[in-house]
Amino acid sequence: MRHAPVTALEVVEDFSSTARCDEGFLQIRRLRCRNRRADGSHSTIFRVDVVDRPKLDAVAVLVWRQSERGLEFLTRQNLRPAAYFRSEKTPVIAESRQWLFCEEIVAGLLEPSDDGERAIRARAVEEVHEEAGLRVEVDAVRHLGPPFFVAPGIISEKIFLTEVDVTGVVATEPQGDGSPMEEGAVMTWRPLASLQSALATGEIQDAKTELALNRFLSRKVDAGQGA
Repeated sequence: MRHAPVTALEVVEDFSSTARCDEGFLQIRRLRCRNRRADGSHSTIFRVDVVDRPKLDAVAVLVWRQSERGLEFLTRQNLRPAAYFRSEKTPVIAESRQWLFCEEIVAGLLEPSDDGERAIRARAVEEVHEEAGLRVEVDAVRHLGPPFFVAPGIISEKIFLTEVDVTGVVATEPQGDGSPMEEGAVMTWRPLASLQSALATGEIQDAKTELALNRFLSRKVDAGQGA
């Protein structure tokens, strides 16, 4: 079902003061810790907050194809509440836009049942189909180096980067997951120069997208294929 474009997020209720830390999409462990040193001594006790979620890690997929314009990469505009609510705060450097939507590559959470390297690639296949309407085989998905921490000082999540060539694959209408968070998603095929420019200027400010592209291009250079 098509809806009118999303223009803002409205807070219906802020129940931060009454919600438990161990429930919800994100779970916060509030700990008191101390450093244990090699000589048996300890530091003073300090507080640590750790953010987890039931689905520990995620996979991101750099979807690409060869066309008459050369290499093209698929990006997707996603509704991002945390980025949007930056507008309620005062950043060090004033920002010229609101981040209601953020442009990034296809990504999704790994399920608790996912186990092993092949399961990561299989999850990538499902995300590409769900978010982009493209059906690829598991063996077509390749890893782009080791996983990386998002923000290891506060969140335990790692992201596994992958890539897949969809040249010649016919797209169908993406099904999505039906949640309000997926309203207004827009896909774009960007030529290489366009994606590099968007990352360089800050039009796209998504770390996994930039890291995936750089790793992908480095692999092609190492293979002697150029960019």
